[in-house]
Amino acid sequence: MLGPEPRPTSYRSAAYRPLWPSQVRTRRFTPVRFGRRGVDPGEVTVFLDQVAGDLARAYTEVASLREQNARIKDALRRWQSRHTPNAHELAGR
Repeated sequence: MLGPEPRPTSYRSAAYRPLWPSQVRTRRFTPVRFGRRGVDPGEVTVFLDQVAGDLARAYTEVASLREQNARIKDALRRWQSRHTPNAHELAGR
């Protein structure tokens, strides 16, 4: 089971499926025929473009989540400082 599918952040065709790490690790390419050694360069290029796009989206999402996390922490600190009794209030009790 692969787990939940990531939410798309931009328009993609319905046929597009993001890559999972296991797909990258197990990917095998078609050997080139006609006496040449190696794999089909076009197939490798398409795959690498997809990996690069998925990584770029992941890094963008991580950066966005870090910014959101910093804003939430800052808001929490402000809220705590407004709602935490100070030393004068504690002395008056």
